[in-house]
Amino acid sequence: MIITCPKCARKHKVNPDSIKTFAKSKKKTILATCRSCKFKFPVAMDTLVESPKVTETVAPNSVLSARKICITLSKGGVGKTTTSVNLGAGLALAGYKVLLVDTDTQGQSSYILGKRPSAGLTELLTKELPLDECLMEARKNLWLLGGGKSLAGVKRIIDRKSFGAEYTLSEALKPLDQEYDFILIDTSPGWDQLIVNVLFYATEVLVPVALEVMPLHGLSEFIKSLGAIQKYRKEIQLKYILPTFMDARIQGPQTLHDQLKKLYPTHLCTPIRYNASLAEAPSFGKTIFEYAPGSNASEDYRELVKKISQDQTNLV
Repeated sequence: MIITCPKCARKHKVNPDSIKTFAKSKKKTILATCRSCKFKFPVAMDTLVESPKVTETVAPNSVLSARKICITLSKGGVGKTTTSVNLGAGLALAGYKVLLVDTDTQGQSSYILGKRPSAGLTELLTKELPLDECLMEARKNLWLLGGGKSLAGVKRIIDRKSFGAEYTLSEALKPLDQEYDFILIDTSPGWDQLIVNVLFYATEVLVPVALEVMPLHGLSEFIKSLGAIQKYRKEIQLKYILPTFMDARIQGPQTLHDQLKKLYPTHLCTPIRYNASLAEAPSFGKTIFEYAPGSNASEDYRELVKKISQDQTNLV
């Protein structure tokens, strides 16, 4: 169900489950607030109840919940951070309000964006600082909750918890669930308690897979691990598989891509083609849209933004 702001024409997705509470109250109208221009406007309940179900962008403040997407694979070097940053930047350019959460001890999301945050996820999880002091606005519509080496200590704190350790991240980020359209979580390679926390918080999984043999093996192992999580948390679903480092000059990547297409036809995204600009952009603290807006990689990430947002009309 979609609500359109009468002032700025921004479209908002309504969570059908949230409307049930208002429907029971027999109210004829509810007050919605546009996430873009903050304009408040009445919405007739009958239009919400009768509207067709659509999965697009976001909802008004009273019924909104961010889409929480983790970008993960236990194998390193597949483009997780590159994808997290450029997907976040692309969604922000399309007008969505985005939070990028870096759960990697390398803290490379900040580096790619050319930022050096004084605080981040560690300070939030340890409650050393209030939430607003941990966040940094990296670009227009794009906020960053930075990672770094200090997260290694946080992992030990989580490990020592005797109860509810897997919900540590969820509890810390819960106040943000209705503040953003998308919350993207970048993860580190491997499998540890912090990644388990991410999978207990997110609802959608995007897996970047370099078109090489070992990353494909890593995908198979990850799907098994995700299945173990889904026994306890049904909400988390593998939604997207993103082939990366697609090089049409050699046969291997195309062959592996064809195999992925046969195995996961409904999950597969348009591949991110190999482009030197993706490796060069972080040195300048720029996203691919800023550094090489006309490149193949920029075009591919635009397609990813359209697929994730489920809106082919988005302009990035």
